[in-house]
Amino acid sequence: MGEKMTTWRCIHTGMSDSAWNMAVDEAILIAHSEGVVPPTVRFYGWNPPTLSIGYFQRARREVALERVAARGLGFVRRATGGRAVLHDQEVTYSVIVSESYPGMPTSVTESYRVISAGLLEGFRELKMQAEMVPLESEEEKVKYASMGSAACFDSPSNYELVVEGRKVAGSAQTRQKGVILQHGSILLDLDVDLLFDVLQFPSDRVRERMKRGFLQKAVAINQLRPDPVTYEKAVDAFTTGFAKGMNIQLIPGELSARELDLAHQLAASRYGREEWNLKK
Repeated sequence: MGEKMTTWRCIHTGMSDSAWNMAVDEAILIAHSEGVVPPTVRFYGWNPPTLSIGYFQRARREVALERVAARGLGFVRRATGGRAVLHDQEVTYSVIVSESYPGMPTSVTESYRVISAGLLEGFRELKMQAEMVPLESEEEKVKYASMGSAACFDSPSNYELVVEGRKVAGSAQTRQKGVILQHGSILLDLDVDLLFDVLQFPSDRVRERMKRGFLQKAVAINQLRPDPVTYEKAVDAFTTGFAKGMNIQLIPGELSARELDLAHQLAASRYGREEWNLKK
């Protein structure tokens, strides 16, 4: 990212509900576009556990909304694309940075690779052999291809972050007001049964087939380690990882008054409303 190390803000917002989590990411994006806050890396978690869907998904067609409610899960539509993600036993990260940031590629795919270098280093901090696999060849695309499932980890971007050949982190990106927002899930543990219970499938047979395929392609950190990684330990590792992978200095910070104000507005007018979450 250029020779000179630049200073970014690192924010920990802890466990929050779905509307607040998504509102804060967008609030940081807006505040950064206004020039009032620096580029930011944020870490957070979800309480209650939440199913999020991509901006372009059709909620009623792809999600069993009554089972989401019955299981006590939150539900939210992200501003980013991609498929459904169950946010439960994970660390979620977001990176907010201007499109004109020195050394940031204009292509979505290449900028994704640059930002995901932070994830790569984070996994290495946890002594895990992560690698970025470019899905350039048709063979690789077929290997990781979605079988039509609504689950996010089945639909990889052009670069896949894998450990021992399986996907450990799923990310999505949007660009608004000249600013990049990339956020994603770093899986600590994975409840595949719960995820597939709240997605719609044409039949139970298809559900089981999709679930088997998913289990071959996705894995959580604590499935691969003898000693479990806690949320706090993972956040420490990925804080170090982003600093190293993106050649930045991360200074602990808080949300500004402007961001808090925007987040309250966005949670009330958008992410907390059925019109937004179910609109497609």
